[in-house]
Amino acid sequence: MLQALGLGAAVEAVYRGMLADPSEGIAELSARLGLTQTQVRASLDQLVDLGLLRPSRDSPGALRAVRPELGLEVLLRRQETEVARQQKELAHSRAAAAQVVSEFAELRPNTEVDGAERLVGMDAIQNRLEELAHGLARECLAILPGGALSEASMEASRPLDRRALARGIEMCSVYQDSARNDPATLAYARWLTEQGGQVRTSPLLPPRLLVFDRTVAVVPIDPDNSRMGALCTSAPGIVASLVTLFEQTWEAAVPLGADRPRATDTGPTGPELELLRLLASGMTDEAASKRLGVSLRTVRRQMAALMERLHATSRFEAGLKAAREGWL
Repeated sequence: MLQALGLGAAVEAVYRGMLADPSEGIAELSARLGLTQTQVRASLDQLVDLGLLRPSRDSPGALRAVRPELGLEVLLRRQETEVARQQKELAHSRAAAAQVVSEFAELRPNTEVDGAERLVGMDAIQNRLEELAHGLARECLAILPGGALSEASMEASRPLDRRALARGIEMCSVYQDSARNDPATLAYARWLTEQGGQVRTSPLLPPRLLVFDRTVAVVPIDPDNSRMGALCTSAPGIVASLVTLFEQTWEAAVPLGADRPRATDTGPTGPELELLRLLASGMTDEAASKRLGVSLRTVRRQMAALMERLHATSRFEAGLKAAREGWL
């Protein structure tokens, strides 16, 4: 239940045990919880590091459990700080990757130069993806923004994914949160996980990205203009930067089987927070809907709901109150 806050099952069990009876020692906790004493000791150490256990004043040398309403609030704040750090790093990586990719926009179509090739046309892109998928040896990393996938895209990807997974290839894919609202895309993502792939989702994603065995990457040259084509590169420096971008995106994403936090009286959900940040930065509703991979109607509905929760009569007032609440 508390795994979303970084507590494993054993750590959570020990924390609950300490809350129920702080007088129990390692042997008693081990026997009652069905854990080894090594697991109990490791869990106690982690709980101390997390600030959920502190030295007891009544019993020197013993530990006392911090009340959940205090201790878990500390964990939430720590997670928020970590997410903010990851988002900052992600923004830097996105900018660096975009700059590198733009330098290759003038390559002659479908001609390889210095380990980079500009692919123009769906046939050229699909042919190269099929070649790369056939030659996979270890893993494929993918970032798939835009919410719902097209039927054509899923039909083209399914046989490639099936063959790769059957060969034991590790496949890690990050979809946009809004993909959870599209039955066909959600069914495809679940099929991937059933076949052995790993799928996560995130409110905001960088442009589409595929990395094969951490040696070759395929990205759009201009995400807003598909006619510019895609860049296929094996340049080690560029691929390494794109792998870092994927890893940062992956760390900030949520596994497909886990639910995004729902709205509470104390703060917005992840997608709502991203919407607030985008609109506060001056982005229009239309641009925000594109970045979040949702419809314009959804953006306006979410904003209306946020204004109602903030008791705001205008977006300007909502922005002020969101900042006052510490949401921005």
